[in-house]
Amino acid sequence: MSTPENVSGPLFVRRQDVEIHLSDKGLARYLGYRIKILQSSALQFGNISIVWNPSSDAPIVHEIKLFRDDQVIDVLKDSSFEVLRREDRLEMAVLDGTLTAILRIPDLRVGDELEVSLTTFANDLTLGENQSGLLVLTPSPSPGRYRLGLSWDQGQKPDLKMTEDMAAAMTAGERAIDFRFDNPAGLSPPKDAPARYQWQRVVEYTDFADWATISRHFAPLYERAATLGANSAIKHEADRIAAAQTTPFDRASAALKLVQQDVRYIYVGLDGQNLTPASADETWQRRYGDCKGKTTLLLALLRELGIEAEAVLVNASGADDGLDQRLPVPQYFDHVLVRAHIEGTDYWLDGTLPPVAGPSARPVFPVKWVLPLTERGSDLQEIAWRPATTPDEINLYEIDARAGFDEPARVISTEIVRGVEGLQKQVQFSAVSAGQLLDVFRQRAIGDFWQTIDDVQWRYDQDAGASILTIKGTRMIDWDEGGRGAKSLTLPGGGFNPPQRRVRAADQDQTAPFYTEPKYTCHVTTVRLPSSTQANQWSSNSSFSTRLFGRSYYRAWALRDGSIRMVSGSRVDQPEIDASTARRDNERIAAFDNSMGRISFNPSRRRAAVGDGEPVPATYDIDWTADDVPCLSPAEGG
Repeated sequence: MSTPENVSGPLFVRRQDVEIHLSDKGLARYLGYRIKILQSSALQFGNISIVWNPSSDAPIVHEIKLFRDDQVIDVLKDSSFEVLRREDRLEMAVLDGTLTAILRIPDLRVGDELEVSLTTFANDLTLGENQSGLLVLTPSPSPGRYRLGLSWDQGQKPDLKMTEDMAAAMTAGERAIDFRFDNPAGLSPPKDAPARYQWQRVVEYTDFADWATISRHFAPLYERAATLGANSAIKHEADRIAAAQTTPFDRASAALKLVQQDVRYIYVGLDGQNLTPASADETWQRRYGDCKGKTTLLLALLRELGIEAEAVLVNASGADDGLDQRLPVPQYFDHVLVRAHIEGTDYWLDGTLPPVAGPSARPVFPVKWVLPLTERGSDLQEIAWRPATTPDEINLYEIDARAGFDEPARVISTEIVRGVEGLQKQVQFSAVSAGQLLDVFRQRAIGDFWQTIDDVQWRYDQDAGASILTIKGTRMIDWDEGGRGAKSLTLPGGGFNPPQRRVRAADQDQTAPFYTEPKYTCHVTTVRLPSSTQANQWSSNSSFSTRLFGRSYYRAWALRDGSIRMVSGSRVDQPEIDASTARRDNERIAAFDNSMGRISFNPSRRRAAVGDGEPVPATYDIDWTADDVPCLSPAEGG
């Protein structure tokens, strides 16, 4: 394609060809492009990197040329690739054995045209003769000409499915499909729509007939890997667990903890084994493994303990919305864990999590679709979403101002975090001693908020499934001064920003639902009032309970025993709302109470005005790690 005179951006794509070919030897992927370098920021395209697994054929570089004025420079004549095995994700405990070929094109300049063509190969031993994958054109490509193609040998035609924008551009041949775009327009999914609406310019292909076929294909791999040798040391571990624990649940919990605690996590994808699990005996012997190896070890232990269980494929990155609408492609899954059936109840066991994460009624990661691996073959199964019954995060603040307005207040701050974030904090805080933890907070936190930090305590409550961090110290309270001795104070976490209007551009799908990421948070503040004041001299701003765009908002106050108590909570009760609900709630935003949580002292006041009689406990009244904390209106299940 000719380069226009008025082209904008860092580069212009004169052509880009992506061709995938399927045969009984695997998959070959051709990439060829010629680009015009328009700005210095595009000079990075002169750093060419090719990554491949050595179990597949080595890449073929067909040519690399530079076009400069009337010159044609053959880059490969005087330059060559350097091949490295870098393992550049070791800090993430990833060992994949991939090789990387690197070439830094010398003397690349703005105004040059760079032409590259190469072919890479893939032949996953786990998938056998089955091929699957995607052809994708990004939503906002640089201006220019693009071609995507998929071809196959006789008898190798896969099942195909594509988005409407690709179907409109398809040209079909006897053993190929082709897509051509000149200066493709940018695409934007409907604003605030669920992730499945971002599925644009995609072609899926697969040799797997359905999800059950994938289930049947992988099930024997895990069955064999979980089969123990006659003298396996794992059998002795199972005997030890059986002798120490009496109930199936306790035995499953002990087996899970053994896998989590005694086998460190390292992703192992060597020799093309990205999807093939290591055996349980091998994983136990070397005492490290990835999710696949840990799963087979756990399955072997549970089998020895007489507990029925199977491996289950999931997408732990949260990218499985709409998975049921797609072709069966095993690469959509990035994690495997265990589902055990114990006394009529299903429990999820993840050997890659910290040893405080026991069997759970739901997967720790927020998955929507799972694929159990069974001999008969299982279809996708939906994990129905439901509102959280306990907050993901609770922040407790106790401010003891009994000494007076002008004296430092004793403050206790407690953070309770559940779920994946809570486990991340467990990994973070368990790695330091109590003394080190205190030193770190004294160095980093004293200043803007804390005047002194006297104590820092952290623990992980396994029964509550929560990380609990408590800081005790002192601070000066910034009371706002009013006339005639009046004072006021804004409490942390007491206000909510008004939600944004849910609207979309006219050219976007107006019928698509609106999405809010599920979250449940709670703030609880207790202020022990100065002893020199009277209860009737205090007031607070409003209590409220409302719901907008599928999210509940709650704030309540109480004055009792010389302290003002405030609780504010917010929970997403409905992640997806339809367009009509969004239009209705847009009109209600103006009435939303976005006031800060504020208490006021007036020495002339004759009657207290705090709350509307709600039963609000203080930070020290109840166990805030319990399942039934009052962070929402009773009508909302709080």
